[in-house]
Amino acid sequence: MLENLKKKLTDIAKKAEKEGLCKHKSGNFSIRDVESGYIVVTPSGVSREKLTYEDICIVDINANLIEVKTKVKPTSELLMHLEAYKCREDISAIVHTHSKMATAFSVLNKEIPPIVYEAVNVVGNDGTIKVAPYARPGTVELANSIKELIKKSDVCLMANHGVLAVGGNIDDALLKASYVEEISEIYYSALMINQGKEPKTISTEELEKWKYPDEINLRVN
Repeated sequence: MLENLKKKLTDIAKKAEKEGLCKHKSGNFSIRDVESGYIVVTPSGVSREKLTYEDICIVDINANLIEVKTKVKPTSELLMHLEAYKCREDISAIVHTHSKMATAFSVLNKEIPPIVYEAVNVVGNDGTIKVAPYARPGTVELANSIKELIKKSDVCLMANHGVLAVGGNIDDALLKASYVEEISEIYYSALMINQGKEPKTISTEELEKWKYPDEINLRVN
């Protein structure tokens, strides 16, 4: 069942590790099948090195296990994934990573302001990457902690935990998680260069003005 989605999710999980967004057994990933409403999700406690598509679990929106071909359990963060899907009918994929710089800011409970234009495409809202309140991983409290932020933004940090990114497809969600790490690194570098002083930010009004240049002629001659 949903073999193509399982294989795609396996590839994405391995890609995330290769790109340095998570290591060993940390992080988790899911895709929602539009037709059935079922969700394919990575398992708990399996390293990406050993992960196969047969380890991918299928669940429903109420956390009922529908199918699994090996002796694994769905990720312990399943409730968080399901809550995000309930909040956003427009999303079909979720990525949770533990990338270094973004997670460091989550430990400090520090929002990342809109300092580059990528923020408008990644974050939405006012371009600020906000931090969800701390809650213990794997709990209902954690699932509830991300609700209000994910309703308004495609990404957020989770205090003392890591990054959550959602998207219309799994490639989109992973790209957003990558951007969060990149923006976090730029922000850190700017703070260091500026001796700890906050860098200049881009206003919401300015972010909203961006559009594809009218001067570029897209007609093929």
